[in-house]
Amino acid sequence: MSSSTLSDQSLLSYYESIRREVEADRESMCRGAGHPFTSGDAIKEYEASLREEMDRRGLSYSPILWL
Repeated sequence: MSSSTLSDQSLLSYYESIRREVEADRESMCRGAGHPFTSGDAIKEYEASLREEMDRRGLSYSPILWL
């Protein structure tokens, strides 16, 4: 599915779900847990495509601080 076909709300929701997952991974890494879910290139590429579309639309969002 292309991010350009998503509604603004869906786009923001998908992005926020990735941001929450990255935060959860950061917390689990601090506790000594294993390999983070969000360390792969595919999720980062998907996040970048969502971010580009949100920028194009002028939507506000919180940046993701990757591990």
